[in-house]
Amino acid sequence: MATIAIPRPIAPHHSSSSIGSLSSPLTLENIGAQPSPCSVPVPNKHIPVCPPGPVPQEEPSTPPPSPGSDEDRLQQSLLSPPDKYIRVDSGRLSVYKIDVGEVAAALDHVSRQPLPDPAQVFPWFHGLHPQNQIQQAFFVARKRALRKTPLCLRGITLVKADGDLTVSRLKGAIAPHEFLHLGGAAAEFLDIDPREGFSVRNFQIQAAKSAMTSDIIVYGDDEVAVRKLGWDIAAAQGRWRNKHEVQRHHVPAYNTFICLGPFSDFEENHRSIVAVDSAGRPTGSVLDFPNQERIEMYTMTEASEISHNVWLGPTPDQATEEAQGYDILIECSDMGRLDHGALQAIADSVTEASTRQYIDFPSSGSILAPTWSHAEADTILETCKWIFHLAHGTHPSLPGNVTDGDGDIPMSESAEEASGLRQRPKKILIHCADGYTESTLLAIAYYSFSTGRPVPDAWLNLHTTMQRNFFAYPSDVALLTAIAPRLLHDSPLRAGESLADITALVKDEPKWFTGFDGSFPSRVLGYMYLGNLGHANNPDLLRSLGIGQILSVGEMAMWRDDELEEWGVENTCMVQGVQDNGIDPLTDEFERCLDFIERGRRNGTATLVHCRVGVSRSATICIAEVMRSLNMSFPRAYCFVRARRLNVIIQPHLRFAYELLKWEELLQAQKETEQDDCEDGSVGGSVKRELEWGEIAREVALMNRPYAR
Repeated sequence: MATIAIPRPIAPHHSSSSIGSLSSPLTLENIGAQPSPCSVPVPNKHIPVCPPGPVPQEEPSTPPPSPGSDEDRLQQSLLSPPDKYIRVDSGRLSVYKIDVGEVAAALDHVSRQPLPDPAQVFPWFHGLHPQNQIQQAFFVARKRALRKTPLCLRGITLVKADGDLTVSRLKGAIAPHEFLHLGGAAAEFLDIDPREGFSVRNFQIQAAKSAMTSDIIVYGDDEVAVRKLGWDIAAAQGRWRNKHEVQRHHVPAYNTFICLGPFSDFEENHRSIVAVDSAGRPTGSVLDFPNQERIEMYTMTEASEISHNVWLGPTPDQATEEAQGYDILIECSDMGRLDHGALQAIADSVTEASTRQYIDFPSSGSILAPTWSHAEADTILETCKWIFHLAHGTHPSLPGNVTDGDGDIPMSESAEEASGLRQRPKKILIHCADGYTESTLLAIAYYSFSTGRPVPDAWLNLHTTMQRNFFAYPSDVALLTAIAPRLLHDSPLRAGESLADITALVKDEPKWFTGFDGSFPSRVLGYMYLGNLGHANNPDLLRSLGIGQILSVGEMAMWRDDELEEWGVENTCMVQGVQDNGIDPLTDEFERCLDFIERGRRNGTATLVHCRVGVSRSATICIAEVMRSLNMSFPRAYCFVRARRLNVIIQPHLRFAYELLKWEELLQAQKETEQDDCEDGSVGGSVKRELEWGEIAREVALMNRPYAR
C-alpha cells in the first residue's frame, strides 16, 4: 500500500498588524488587566474549515431522549413556580420581585442541576430557521418534530438593564440587545436562527436561544430602567409563548423577575457571582475566557534559556522586572527589518550601554522563497553570529576565541583589554507577542548556529529537549534548509570541520523532514499531542517526538503494511463513524479513548490524537482528557487546549461542546462518588458547573470573532 500523505491546510501568512495583536505585552503582571469587549487576537492564528461530512441519507442516528414525559425532564429551578416571590401585575402581564440574596441562591441552584441529554436539545441549538432550507434539510430530514423548541430547558438568564457590561456585570449577564428587539410597537425576542447558510458552530446564537428557554432576571441601579425592561421582557415572553400555542406546541411558562437591590449588595455579600465590579475592574471570581487564554498562553511560552545567555519567550512589559533582567531584547514582528548592524554596534562599542537595547527582526513566514536574496541570507547569518558573541562576551576580531566543550568561548584578557572591546556577556531575549509564532525562524536558525546541530536536529531538539513550542511556515522550512550549510559552516561549534564534512551532515536529513511543512503536532500534555491527518501520516516524525500511540478519530492514517507492523497494531486506536456534522455523538467514545491515552502514559510514551484537521473531533477528546487528568472545568480545559493548538483555533462544534459540558457533570459526579459524598452517584452536593451553556457559547463566539474571515 502506498503512503498517502494529506498535508495540513495552512492559511497564507497574514500580517499580525492586519488582524490585531495583543493590546499589551503578555506578562504575569498584566494578565488580570481590564478585558476588552471581545478578545484580542493572537498573531497569525486562524480558523480552519472543518468539513461536516456527507449529508445524512437517513434520519439522524442519535439516541432517543430519555424515557418519561417532557415535564419530568424539565430542569428544576428555584424560580419555578414563582409563588414565593412578590408578583406585580399590569394588565395581562406579570413580573416578580427578587432580592439580591435570592438571585445568588437561584444561580447556585441551577448550576447544580443536570443538563438535558444532548439528544433532547439538538439539533434545535444548531438553529433551524424555517426559511433556511440547507440547515433544515441537513438536520431535520423527514422528522419535523426536531424543529420544535425542547420542553426540557429551564435556565436562568441575567440581563443588565442599561446593557453596559464593562461595569457592574454579574456572572453570565447579557445585554438586552443580544436577545431582544425593542424597536417598534412591541418588544419581542430576536429571530436569532440564521436564515441562510449551513453551520454546526452557531455559538453566537446560544445566549439568545437560552434566554428564550429561561426565567429572566433584570438588574441594574436605575430602578426605572429595570422596571421598564422587565415589562418589555414579560411581553416578549408572552408573544413567544403565544406563537407556540398557535402551533399547538405547549412550552413551559417562563417568567420575568426584577431585582431592585443595589449592585453594591452583590459586591459586599455575593462577590462570587460578580464578574466586573462597579469600578469596571474584573474581580477574578468569574472565569474570563480571554484572560484565561492569556494565562495559558503565558504558561506555555514562558521564557526559557535555549542556548548560553539566549532566551526565548513572549514579549515582556518593559516596566516589569522580567524585562529589566535582559540586556538586549530582539523582537520578531512583521515590522521588523533584517539589519545586524545594531547588534554589531553594541559589540564594537568600547563602553557598556547604560540602557538595555531593543532590536527588531522579521517575523517567521515574512521572508518568502524564492524571493529572498543572498544578502538576506548573509544578514541572518550575521545576526546569529553577533548574538552568539554578545551572549558569550567575545568579539570575532580578538585572538584566543577557542571553543570549550560546553560551547563557551573564553576570551584572551590581555587582547581584550588592549583592544578596548572587553565586555561582560549579555543576556538576550528573542521574543514576539505570543512567544512562538513570529520568533520561530530566528530561534531555529540561532539554535542551529549556536549548537552546531543540523536544522532538522535543531528543530526537533528545541521542541523535545528545550521543551519549546513553536510554529513555522513552509517558507521558513525552505529558507532554513537553504542556509543550513552556512549555519553549520559558520558555527563556532563546527570550527575546523571541512566543507565536505559539513555537506555530508546537511545531506543526511532524517526521513521525517522530507516534505515537512513546518508544523509539529501540538503538545497539549507531556503524553498527549493534538494533530491532523498529515501528522498521522508521518510515523517517522511521531517516533522522533516520542509518540508511540495513535488515536484516530473519524479519519484513518494511511501507512504501508510494514510500517503498521513495525508500529504495532496494539498501539493504534480507531474511532469510526464520527463525522464533524453536529449529529454524530462522541461522548460514548470518551472512556475508551482516554483509557487508550492513559495506557500510553503508563507505558512511558505519548499519544497523537488526530482527526482530519485537528480542531474539532480530536480537540474534543483532548479537552476531555485535560478535564479528567487536571480536574478542570470544561471552559478552563477549552482555554488550556486552545492556547496549545499552535496557530490554529480549535473548533469543537456545538454538540461536542455541549457533550463536554455534560462530561464535566459526569466527572464531578464520579469524583463525588469516590469520596463517598453521594452514595448513589447522582448529580448533587458538590457537583456544580462553573459556567452555564449560554455564557460559554457566547464567550467562545466573542473569542473567535477576530479570526473569522
